[in-house]
Amino acid sequence: MLGEMIFRVILVGVGATLATDIWAWLRRRLFGVPSLDYALVGRWLGHMGRGRFSHEAIGRAAPIAGERVLGWAFHYATGVVFAALLVALAGQGWLCRPSLLPAMLFGAATVAAPLLLMQPAFGMGLAASRTPQPGKARLRSLVTHLVFGAGLFVAAWAATGLGCA
Repeated sequence: MLGEMIFRVILVGVGATLATDIWAWLRRRLFGVPSLDYALVGRWLGHMGRGRFSHEAIGRAAPIAGERVLGWAFHYATGVVFAALLVALAGQGWLCRPSLLPAMLFGAATVAAPLLLMQPAFGMGLAASRTPQPGKARLRSLVTHLVFGAGLFVAAWAATGLGCA
């Protein structure tokens, strides 16, 4: 039972993260909106291992070997951890009977990670306050995390096709 639940959480987390990546691809392809370069996430993580947790501008920080792979792996691992947190909050039964509202509320709550942690650490300021258009950056982050929430629901719903006990 535990193994099945872990497998479902991984499927839901990967599926929801994939939804955000499809969203980013569509925004870039259709509207020319740039998306996060996950190599910069890997660079940030790599510098943590060297004792540096924040930067004036992450793009100007020294590159780290394997930063792109590290960044993408962290991106998907974070999606899985967030899915596990949702299941911990909503209960294991949510995996077999997913409902949209908890997933969307949780997705909205996960926007705290980039606004309060990553953007300041990357040199963009708290909630993108040092970017040219902070309001636009905040809205894009929120919409992306709402897409993540929708992805949590859709992935969980799709996984119910595997059967539930």
